[in-house]
Amino acid sequence: MHSELRNLDLNLLLVFDAIYRHQSVVLAADELSLSPSACSHALTRLRQALSDDLFVRYGSSMHPSLLAEQIADDVSAALSILGTRLSARRHFKPAESNETFILAATDFTAFAILPLLMRQLSKQAPHIKVQVVYSAHRDALDDLAAGRVHFSLGFTNHAEEHFEGVEAINCFADDYVVLASASHPRLCDTLSIEQYLAERHVVVLPWSDSDSVIDNALRQQGMQRNVCVQLPSMMAAPFIVGHSEYLATLPRRAAHHFMDTASLRVLEAPFPSPTYYLKAFFHPRYAAGASHRWLREQIEWTFAKQAAKP
Repeated sequence: MHSELRNLDLNLLLVFDAIYRHQSVVLAADELSLSPSACSHALTRLRQALSDDLFVRYGSSMHPSLLAEQIADDVSAALSILGTRLSARRHFKPAESNETFILAATDFTAFAILPLLMRQLSKQAPHIKVQVVYSAHRDALDDLAAGRVHFSLGFTNHAEEHFEGVEAINCFADDYVVLASASHPRLCDTLSIEQYLAERHVVVLPWSDSDSVIDNALRQQGMQRNVCVQLPSMMAAPFIVGHSEYLATLPRRAAHHFMDTASLRVLEAPFPSPTYYLKAFFHPRYAAGASHRWLREQIEWTFAKQAAKP
């Protein structure tokens, strides 16, 4: 690829563009903060590289050759695009930007973070766009490394758990509780492990190749629950539980949010609950850009607000 560019110093295109616009080596040199002799030398190198005179002097002006006329617009456009992209890495004006940010998330991580985050973004950057794609894994490492997403809203089961090649912003830690129908005929305000294991359960597995952290925790204690419904999404779980005798073991914050949507009760888990750590993963390769830094600051602000909530 780009075989024609391999032997070309791309800085010479800046000289070409300036001479074409000013029709003067002196004025081009002044714009580029070069001496006239350095600018002339650069033009000589460009002529040799392209095997064309490019500019011919008529009186006090440098008139473009046919080749120069043919490539001038493309060179100008390429320099403009590159300059804009590089400038955007250093300067970002939220109020003026129409940039699109791509976030990977599950339904619950999006539900937990996006309402407050989007309220913040809509105030500061009313023209930006946010695209949420379904996270293929809890950390979306491949998508982050390839630049297909800017952030992945995921979680870990240990506070210090990290993944090679990515960094993370910590949000809040949560434990798990049991969600049951308010009219469940066999349950009261407390739940024993015997009752828990005797009931049927709804389990949420966003990623088909991963196991439930609750089942892992029970297995380590030599126990197994009776899973009758397996869902890829958390949002259907409370409605299934509210209209049945099934139980669902969910993060505490999610369970309390769902209390307002169905006739439910929240019970403490009758076994040592794993801990759920919500995080925003990002790849350091893209972290230096001004827009990325700005969005990172907004996510950190949102996480601080969420962590402060009970």
